[in-house]
Amino acid sequence: MKERSKPFMLSFTNDKPIYAQIVDLVELRIVTGVYQPQSKLPSVRDLAMEMGVNPNTMQRALATLETEGFVKSERTSGRFVTDDAALISEKRESLTREKTQDFVQSMRHYGCNDAEIVATVQHFLND
Repeated sequence: MKERSKPFMLSFTNDKPIYAQIVDLVELRIVTGVYQPQSKLPSVRDLAMEMGVNPNTMQRALATLETEGFVKSERTSGRFVTDDAALISEKRESLTREKTQDFVQSMRHYGCNDAEIVATVQHFLND
């Protein structure tokens, strides 16, 4: 079995601020279970090193995640993933809708009709 050393690595793009891209990555790690509910997150410094960013950038991302409710701070213990299953589920649904919409738009760009799009998805589901 092939092991992933860094789940969901980030390749920064120029279309949005780096801290916002980090927020997206951490949310993705939460909704996919890489970071389990109530689990302790690595330190700001460790996360910054992993992602190759300044600790201030990482701090800003974590503050945003805290504001959104995905992360909570415990003063002397660090930061923890939320235990709010509804919030995690809503985010997962939002991400899947967004990716599905992107896929359908791409397929239509290639000239596929709805039946062809459904057939393509069914083909991959049956593999």
